[in-house]
Amino acid sequence: MINFRYHLVSIAAILLALAAGIALGSGPLDDAGSALDGDDSSTTASADPAVTSFESAYAARTSLPLFKGALKGQSVVVITMPGASAAEAKGISTLLQQADAEVTGQVELTSKLLSSSNRQFAEGIAQQAATDVPGVSAAGDSYGRIGAALGRAIMANKTAAVDPTATTIQSAFVEGDLITLTSTPTKRATLAVILTAPKAGNSGDQGSVVAAMAAALDASGKGVVVAGPSSASTDGGIVKAVRDSDATSSVSTVDVTDLAAGRVVTVLAAAKEASGLSGSWGTSRSADGGLPD
Repeated sequence: MINFRYHLVSIAAILLALAAGIALGSGPLDDAGSALDGDDSSTTASADPAVTSFESAYAARTSLPLFKGALKGQSVVVITMPGASAAEAKGISTLLQQADAEVTGQVELTSKLLSSSNRQFAEGIAQQAATDVPGVSAAGDSYGRIGAALGRAIMANKTAAVDPTATTIQSAFVEGDLITLTSTPTKRATLAVILTAPKAGNSGDQGSVVAAMAAALDASGKGVVVAGPSSASTDGGIVKAVRDSDATSSVSTVDVTDLAAGRVVTVLAAAKEASGLSGSWGTSRSADGGLPD
């Protein structure tokens, strides 16, 4: 029954995307990514609003049987990048909760943190705030150490309380204008979903930063999903940078959050991470197909 429903959602997403002029999981969607280049909006500009509304309603009605209970016992922190869609973040958070996950909070990474020109400043804050945290100093390069420190503040292998160490690190990152607490984490989460913006002019610079941090965050908990709209997996996009990095072996990626069905795929990817498996799902640029088995 579940496999049948998977096929239904896949077929529906393809048909709806075709109707909107973008084919999910086939060549035309690659063209859709190009059409989004330079567009600050993460929505599909060419889509008929009526079709988009139908696709969202259909995904909402059919998705729950796919992942109900899939994240039971897990907790998730949602991490957003500058320019990421607030609507997509809210939608993903709602779906995570419908999958029985506890969403612990929402953290926004700032442009200051993601700019390589501020690397030494950010690393200094991370090292000072996490002086007594094992593994931070040995966590690879600068952004590996920064990610390890942030990981200690918001993630854990089991859902855990926000202890004084976590609070100290969070406060230092906030005061240093490295993160903004959109919704202050109430606990340290087992999983993280990092939501990226559409490809932008500075995405190339930020891509290597996000890849290093995502790998370090992944080591702090049970798993990380880096998700974004279709343009994020084209040349210069954040999702593509993560896929092209060493992080691809441990971090999952999704490149269709600008579709309602794609946000469902993001939750399914998080469930895979919770089970210890990683993958790349979404458009034809994704190595593992449209959605997890």
